[in-house]
Amino acid sequence: MPRRISNTRTAATPPALNPARLRAGLVLAVLAALVVFAVRAEAQPAVMQDPPMAAVPFSVGEELVFHAKFGILSAGTARMRVDGIDTVRGRLAYHVTFSVDGGIPLFHVHDRYESWMDVETLSSLRHEQHVSEGRYHRNTTYEIMPDQAQYQKNGEAPQPSVANPLDDGSFIYAVRAAAIRVGETRTDDRYFMPDRNPVILSGLREDTVTVGAGTFATTVVRPTIKSRGIFSDGGEAQVWFSNDDRRLPVLLKTHFSHFSLTLSLTSVTYGNVASR
Repeated sequence: MPRRISNTRTAATPPALNPARLRAGLVLAVLAALVVFAVRAEAQPAVMQDPPMAAVPFSVGEELVFHAKFGILSAGTARMRVDGIDTVRGRLAYHVTFSVDGGIPLFHVHDRYESWMDVETLSSLRHEQHVSEGRYHRNTTYEIMPDQAQYQKNGEAPQPSVANPLDDGSFIYAVRAAAIRVGETRTDDRYFMPDRNPVILSGLREDTVTVGAGTFATTVVRPTIKSRGIFSDGGEAQVWFSNDDRRLPVLLKTHFSHFSLTLSLTSVTYGNVASR
Protein backbone atom coordinates (compact mmCIF):
# COMPACT_ATOMS: atom_id res chain seq x y z
CA MET A 1 0.00 0.00 0.00
CA PRO A 2 1.19 3.43 -0.73
CA ARG A 3 2.50 5.29 2.27
CA ARG A 4 0.32 8.19 3.53
CA ILE A 5 2.00 11.45 4.28
CA SER A 6 0.34 13.49 7.06
CA ASN A 7 -0.03 17.29 6.64
CA THR A 8 -0.42 17.82 10.40
CA ARG A 9 2.58 19.57 11.95
CA THR A 10 3.52 18.99 15.54
CA ALA A 11 3.77 22.28 17.47
CA ALA A 12 7.26 23.07 18.65
CA THR A 13 7.74 22.67 22.38
CA PRO A 14 8.56 26.08 23.97
CA PRO A 15 11.93 26.38 25.60
CA ALA A 16 12.02 26.15 29.35
CA LEU A 17 11.27 29.46 31.10
CA ASN A 18 14.34 31.27 32.34
CA PRO A 19 13.78 32.29 36.03
CA ALA A 20 16.00 35.36 35.72
CA ARG A 21 14.08 36.60 32.70
CA LEU A 22 10.78 35.96 34.51
CA ARG A 23 11.84 38.01 37.54
CA ALA A 24 13.06 40.87 35.33
CA GLY A 25 9.75 40.90 33.47
CA LEU A 26 7.77 41.04 36.67
CA VAL A 27 9.88 43.93 37.98
CA LEU A 28 9.36 45.88 34.76
CA ALA A 29 5.62 45.25 34.90
CA VAL A 30 5.41 46.49 38.50
CA LEU A 31 7.46 49.60 37.68
CA ALA A 32 5.23 50.36 34.72
CA ALA A 33 2.12 50.00 36.88
CA LEU A 34 3.58 52.34 39.47
CA VAL A 35 4.41 54.94 36.82
CA VAL A 36 0.85 54.77 35.45
CA PHE A 37 -0.59 55.07 38.96
CA ALA A 38 1.60 58.08 39.73
CA VAL A 39 0.59 59.83 36.52
CA ARG A 40 -3.09 59.18 37.21
CA ALA A 41 -2.75 60.38 40.80
CA GLU A 42 -1.03 63.56 39.67
CA ALA A 43 -3.80 64.14 37.17
CA GLN A 44 -6.48 63.96 39.89
CA PRO A 45 -7.62 67.32 41.34
CA ALA A 46 -6.12 68.15 44.73
CA VAL A 47 -8.38 67.41 47.68
CA MET A 48 -9.14 70.59 49.58
CA GLN A 49 -8.16 70.37 53.23
CA ASP A 50 -10.07 72.16 55.95
CA PRO A 51 -8.15 75.15 57.32
CA PRO A 52 -6.61 74.91 60.78
CA MET A 53 -8.94 76.13 63.51
CA ALA A 54 -7.90 78.60 66.18
CA ALA A 55 -7.85 77.30 69.74
CA VAL A 56 -11.02 78.67 71.34
CA PRO A 57 -12.76 78.18 74.71
CA PHE A 58 -16.21 77.59 73.16
CA SER A 59 -17.79 74.89 71.01
CA VAL A 60 -20.60 74.49 68.54
CA GLY A 61 -23.93 74.14 70.35
CA GLU A 62 -22.92 76.16 73.39
CA GLU A 63 -25.76 78.35 74.67
CA LEU A 64 -25.54 80.86 77.50
CA VAL A 65 -28.78 82.24 78.96
CA PHE A 66 -28.78 85.46 80.96
CA HIS A 67 -31.28 87.31 83.11
CA ALA A 68 -31.39 90.95 82.00
CA LYS A 69 -32.14 93.91 84.25
CA PHE A 70 -32.48 97.61 83.49
CA GLY A 71 -31.74 99.23 86.83
CA ILE A 72 -33.90 97.36 89.33
CA LEU A 73 -36.44 96.28 86.72
CA SER A 74 -36.39 92.81 85.22
CA ALA A 75 -35.92 93.26 81.48
CA GLY A 76 -36.23 89.73 80.14
CA THR A 77 -33.77 87.18 78.78
CA ALA A 78 -30.59 87.38 76.73
CA ARG A 79 -28.99 84.44 74.93
CA MET A 80 -25.56 83.84 73.41
CA ARG A 81 -25.28 80.79 71.19
CA VAL A 82 -22.74 79.17 68.84
CA ASP A 83 -25.18 77.96 66.20
CA GLY A 84 -22.76 76.11 63.94
CA ILE A 85 -20.04 76.39 61.33
CA ASP A 86 -21.14 77.91 58.01
CA THR A 87 -19.34 78.92 54.83
CA VAL A 88 -19.01 82.62 54.00
CA ARG A 89 -17.45 83.47 50.64
CA GLY A 90 -15.66 80.12 50.65
CA ARG A 91 -14.32 80.41 54.22
CA LEU A 92 -15.46 78.34 57.20
CA ALA A 93 -16.95 80.53 59.91
CA TYR A 94 -18.48 80.17 63.35
CA HIS A 95 -22.07 81.41 63.30
CA VAL A 96 -22.79 83.04 66.67
CA THR A 97 -25.94 84.81 67.82
CA PHE A 98 -26.82 87.21 70.61
CA SER A 99 -30.47 87.97 71.31
CA VAL A 100 -32.40 89.99 73.90
CA ASP A 101 -36.12 89.54 74.46
CA GLY A 102 -38.02 91.52 77.06
CA GLY A 103 -37.98 95.16 78.04
CA ILE A 104 -39.68 97.30 80.62
CA PRO A 105 -43.29 98.56 80.81
CA LEU A 106 -44.26 100.43 77.63
CA PHE A 107 -40.87 99.65 76.06
CA HIS A 108 -40.28 96.20 74.59
CA VAL A 109 -37.01 94.91 73.16
CA HIS A 110 -36.52 92.09 70.65
CA ASP A 111 -32.98 92.40 69.34
CA ARG A 112 -30.96 89.78 67.50
CA TYR A 113 -27.33 90.11 66.44
CA GLU A 114 -25.69 87.50 64.24
CA SER A 115 -22.01 87.21 63.43
CA TRP A 116 -19.85 84.93 61.32
CA MET A 117 -16.21 84.57 62.46
CA ASP A 118 -13.44 82.92 60.45
CA VAL A 119 -12.55 79.67 62.26
CA GLU A 120 -8.82 80.20 61.71
CA THR A 121 -8.33 83.91 62.46
CA LEU A 122 -11.58 84.72 64.35
CA SER A 123 -11.94 87.74 62.07
CA SER A 124 -15.48 88.91 61.37
CA LEU A 125 -16.80 88.04 57.91
CA ARG A 126 -20.45 89.07 58.24
CA HIS A 127 -22.58 90.81 60.84
CA GLU A 128 -26.36 91.25 60.92
CA GLN A 129 -28.40 93.43 63.27
CA HIS A 130 -32.14 92.94 63.70
CA VAL A 131 -33.27 95.62 66.14
CA SER A 132 -36.76 96.09 67.54
CA GLU A 133 -36.83 98.49 70.49
CA GLY A 134 -40.18 100.10 71.19
CA ARG A 135 -41.24 101.83 67.98
CA TYR A 136 -37.77 101.69 66.52
CA HIS A 137 -37.01 98.91 64.02
CA ARG A 138 -33.92 98.34 61.91
CA ASN A 139 -32.33 95.53 59.89
CA THR A 140 -28.72 95.96 58.83
CA THR A 141 -26.24 93.60 57.17
CA TYR A 142 -22.51 94.19 57.04
CA GLU A 143 -20.32 92.15 54.71
CA ILE A 144 -16.79 92.37 56.16
CA MET A 145 -13.75 91.52 54.00
CA PRO A 146 -10.59 91.19 56.11
CA ASP A 147 -8.38 90.45 53.09
CA GLN A 148 -9.34 93.74 51.46
CA ALA A 149 -9.69 95.64 54.77
CA GLN A 150 -13.17 96.74 53.68
CA TYR A 151 -16.78 96.40 54.78
CA GLN A 152 -20.05 96.90 52.96
CA LYS A 153 -23.30 98.00 54.62
CA ASN A 154 -26.58 96.82 53.07
CA GLY A 155 -25.03 96.51 49.61
CA GLU A 156 -23.75 100.09 49.57
CA ALA A 157 -20.30 101.10 48.34
CA PRO A 158 -17.43 99.43 50.23
CA GLN A 159 -15.88 101.40 53.08
CA PRO A 160 -12.39 101.12 54.62
CA SER A 161 -12.07 98.60 57.43
CA VAL A 162 -9.17 96.92 59.25
CA ALA A 163 -7.11 93.80 58.65
CA ASN A 164 -8.34 91.66 61.56
CA PRO A 165 -11.84 92.99 62.27
CA LEU A 166 -14.34 92.40 65.06
CA ASP A 167 -18.00 93.32 65.16
CA ASP A 168 -20.43 93.78 68.04
CA GLY A 169 -21.65 90.19 68.01
CA SER A 170 -18.26 88.50 67.82
CA PHE A 171 -16.64 90.78 70.38
CA ILE A 172 -17.31 88.71 73.53
CA TYR A 173 -16.09 85.51 71.84
CA ALA A 174 -12.86 87.20 70.81
CA VAL A 175 -12.35 88.52 74.35
CA ARG A 176 -12.90 85.01 75.71
CA ALA A 177 -10.23 83.67 73.36
CA ALA A 178 -7.84 86.49 74.35
CA ALA A 179 -7.78 85.37 78.03
CA ILE A 180 -7.02 88.77 79.55
CA ARG A 181 -5.39 88.55 82.98
CA VAL A 182 -5.37 90.95 85.93
CA GLY A 183 -3.07 93.89 85.33
CA GLU A 184 -2.94 93.29 81.56
CA THR A 185 -4.11 95.88 79.04
CA ARG A 186 -4.37 95.23 75.31
CA THR A 187 -5.02 97.94 72.77
CA ASP A 188 -5.86 96.94 69.21
CA ASP A 189 -7.44 98.54 66.15
CA ARG A 190 -9.79 95.62 65.62
CA TYR A 191 -13.29 97.08 65.45
CA PHE A 192 -14.41 96.81 61.83
CA MET A 193 -15.28 100.53 61.63
CA PRO A 194 -11.90 102.25 61.89
CA ASP A 195 -13.20 105.45 63.50
CA ARG A 196 -14.46 103.42 66.49
CA ASN A 197 -10.97 102.21 67.38
CA PRO A 198 -9.00 101.50 69.44
CA VAL A 199 -10.48 98.50 71.23
CA ILE A 200 -9.10 98.43 74.78
CA LEU A 201 -9.22 95.37 77.05
CA SER A 202 -8.13 95.85 80.66
CA GLY A 203 -7.90 93.12 83.30
CA LEU A 204 -9.09 94.85 86.48
CA ARG A 205 -9.25 92.33 89.33
CA GLU A 206 -10.22 88.84 90.40
CA ASP A 207 -13.60 88.27 92.00
CA THR A 208 -15.86 85.41 93.08
CA VAL A 209 -19.50 85.89 92.11
CA THR A 210 -22.69 83.89 92.52
CA VAL A 211 -25.28 83.98 89.74
CA GLY A 212 -28.16 81.74 88.74
CA ALA A 213 -25.80 79.29 87.01
CA GLY A 214 -23.62 78.88 90.12
CA THR A 215 -20.61 80.36 91.90
CA PHE A 216 -17.57 81.23 89.80
CA ALA A 217 -14.03 82.43 90.37
CA THR A 218 -13.63 85.16 87.75
CA THR A 219 -11.41 87.80 86.22
CA VAL A 220 -13.10 91.17 85.69
CA VAL A 221 -12.32 92.73 82.30
CA ARG A 222 -13.23 96.21 81.08
CA PRO A 223 -13.77 96.22 77.28
CA THR A 224 -14.04 99.60 75.60
CA ILE A 225 -15.05 100.59 72.06
CA LYS A 226 -15.80 104.08 70.74
CA SER A 227 -19.38 103.15 69.94
CA ARG A 228 -22.87 103.75 71.24
CA GLY A 229 -23.33 100.10 72.25
CA ILE A 230 -23.01 98.33 75.59
CA PHE A 231 -19.19 98.52 75.38
CA SER A 232 -19.04 102.27 74.72
CA ASP A 233 -16.21 104.16 76.37
CA GLY A 234 -18.72 106.15 78.45
CA GLY A 235 -20.58 103.07 79.67
CA GLU A 236 -17.75 101.75 81.85
CA ALA A 237 -18.69 98.18 81.00
CA GLN A 238 -17.27 95.34 83.09
CA VAL A 239 -17.47 91.62 82.29
CA TRP A 240 -16.78 88.83 84.77
CA PHE A 241 -15.13 85.91 82.91
CA SER A 242 -14.78 82.54 84.64
CA ASN A 243 -11.20 81.48 85.35
CA ASP A 244 -11.64 77.96 83.96
CA ASP A 245 -10.78 76.88 80.43
CA ARG A 246 -14.15 77.97 79.03
CA ARG A 247 -13.83 81.59 80.26
CA LEU A 248 -17.60 82.02 80.40
CA PRO A 249 -19.00 85.57 80.64
CA VAL A 250 -21.00 85.04 83.86
CA LEU A 251 -21.85 88.67 84.65
CA LEU A 252 -21.94 91.93 82.69
CA LYS A 253 -22.63 95.42 83.99
CA THR A 254 -22.75 98.64 81.99
CA HIS A 255 -24.62 101.92 81.49
CA PHE A 256 -26.58 101.79 78.28
CA SER A 257 -29.27 104.12 76.85
CA HIS A 258 -29.52 106.01 80.16
CA PHE A 259 -30.07 102.75 82.04
CA SER A 260 -27.87 100.57 84.19
CA LEU A 261 -27.86 97.21 82.38
CA THR A 262 -26.98 93.94 84.11
CA LEU A 263 -26.75 90.51 82.49
CA SER A 264 -26.27 87.57 84.87
CA LEU A 265 -25.78 84.00 83.69
CA THR A 266 -28.65 81.70 84.62
CA SER A 267 -27.86 78.52 82.64
CA VAL A 268 -25.21 76.99 80.40
CA THR A 269 -25.58 74.36 77.69
CA TYR A 270 -22.18 73.09 76.64
CA GLY A 271 -21.66 72.21 73.00
CA ASN A 272 -21.35 68.61 71.93
CA VAL A 273 -18.78 69.28 69.22
CA ALA A 274 -15.43 70.23 70.71
CA SER A 275 -13.56 73.05 69.04
CA ARG A 276 -9.82 72.84 68.60
